[in-house]
Amino acid sequence: MTSHDLPSDDGPRADRPKRRTFSAAYKLRVVEDYDAAPSGEKGALLRREGLYESSISLWRRQRDAGQLTASGTDRPTTKKEKSPEQAELEQLRKEKARLERQNAAMARKVKQTEVALDIMGKGFALLETMSESADTENS
Repeated sequence: MTSHDLPSDDGPRADRPKRRTFSAAYKLRVVEDYDAAPSGEKGALLRREGLYESSISLWRRQRDAGQLTASGTDRPTTKKEKSPEQAELEQLRKEKARLERQNAAMARKVKQTEVALDIMGKGFALLETMSESADTENS
């Protein structure tokens, strides 16, 4: 038994490698290097950096959309603060949606119960009819 076979305190995926993260400056530099490289050297750049061409395409789209800046942030930081009224409204909308889902689930359960009771009533009526016809045959 090797150390990989033993359970870890970190969970079952503790030995998996961590996902790499890249700064905006790194992404910009790699995209510029990739675009400037002759076509025969682009693959070498990707192998050296351990990247895929899809990452370059994504980073190029981010750069063109203005999501990558040399300041090091990957996303624009123009998050608006919510007013207390907006926060309460959002909370109430979430609560309303939850209650509507709960109400729909209860309505489905009621419908299922009604159908089950109808089937049981028909079954009881059938058994009653069969019992009556058996009694008349035996008389």
